[in-house]
Amino acid sequence: MTHSGSIPRWLVFVAAFAAMLLLPASFAQAPQRLLTRHTRDVVMNGRAPRVGQLPPDRVLRLAIMLPLRNQAALNALLSDLRNPASPSYLHYLSVQQFTDRFGPAQSDVDAVVRFAEANGMTVTRTTPNRMVIDVRASVASIQRAFHVTMGVYQHPTEHRTFYAVDQEPTAGLSVHLWHIAGLDDYSPPRPLTRFAPKGAVRTDQTGSGPSGQYLGSDMRAAYYGGTALTGAGQTIGIFGLNFNMSDVEAYFSSIGQAFNPSVVVTDSIDGYDTSCPSSCNDGEPVADIVQSYSMAPGINAVIEYEASNDVDTFTQMATDNIAKQLSASVGWLPADPTADEPIFEEFAAQGQNLFVASGDSGAYSLPGCSGSDCNPAFYPADDPYITAVGGRTSPRVAPAEPGSRKSPGVEPIPCSPAPIPPAAAAAATAPTALQFLRISKCRAS
Repeated sequence: MTHSGSIPRWLVFVAAFAAMLLLPASFAQAPQRLLTRHTRDVVMNGRAPRVGQLPPDRVLRLAIMLPLRNQAALNALLSDLRNPASPSYLHYLSVQQFTDRFGPAQSDVDAVVRFAEANGMTVTRTTPNRMVIDVRASVASIQRAFHVTMGVYQHPTEHRTFYAVDQEPTAGLSVHLWHIAGLDDYSPPRPLTRFAPKGAVRTDQTGSGPSGQYLGSDMRAAYYGGTALTGAGQTIGIFGLNFNMSDVEAYFSSIGQAFNPSVVVTDSIDGYDTSCPSSCNDGEPVADIVQSYSMAPGINAVIEYEASNDVDTFTQMATDNIAKQLSASVGWLPADPTADEPIFEEFAAQGQNLFVASGDSGAYSLPGCSGSDCNPAFYPADDPYITAVGGRTSPRVAPAEPGSRKSPGVEPIPCSPAPIPPAAAAAATAPTALQFLRISKCRAS
């Protein structure tokens, strides 16, 4: 018997189906974990005590990464590119060729964009290699979309707090996500420059600069002598940190050497604030620019890539594909050291060489070492797709004439950078800045 107030069964099914269509994207698929790790050991083991909750209305910038396709074929290509017996030897790909063969599908990018927008995020950028979707999102939206809680924790070794997720993020998507950059600030990229304590500055140096300081031109003279290559037509890309151009100009002015400021280009990625107030410590980026320009005085451009995270910085370097010589004088401890590997693989496929400073504290730190004399951050210097570069102490640099760009009396500094991979060696056969960049981090100390 059917009561007059009952609802027909077919109408119930229609209503249920319509309700499913209206559900947010995060409920459309069973949540699945990302392919890289995001949690911090110090959070999971309780070493970093939780002291609060990240405000739900705080807005963060995230870089959502998709995995590459055809990984086996990419591995084979990377091997062939450095194999002289292979028909593919040194036949590097363009950005478009890499994207067509190994980049994520456009449909996957579109799915992530829909997912982000359905969960209250603002998509600010997608990259030409289809690997990264940049978003701005409130903490509340991030927690809802990725099923995490973002807490504030006391840093176990630094006098500050940091934020981090309490568990591995998951996403209700039909496509896999590789990584999300920006879910914590436990170990941000930091410069590897060390400063001598006050009163401990050496005065027995034998460079051509004031008080015997070593200049970039001393390094060029020591390693490259009077040869004709100047880096003309080449571009160097630098993992950028905020700096003041006036400090670069002041350096060259103080030593009486010419400098063309138009060579230095600052690339602000995804709206990153590149300003450097008076309190800004820009010693590392200024040194990077000074060394690059001094080693390759005819360089076409030195590009400072600046972003809120490493994924955006490295991806912009790859998708620009302008600089074949890339430099990073930073180190940090990622939650997962494979997170940037797809980008490093694109570098290798495109013939781009990333050189990373190993730091001025030695290759490794002793167990239990703490304080400024330690080097706890081996990443990304320890990644197999990059070249780690360091140097040794050398007293054998004779001064040149004041203001000179040549130092005939300079003896070679016993610097020992890691061997350059075949891709880089091939690039060095043409008039490039590769040789200059290779030793620009080999600083006498």
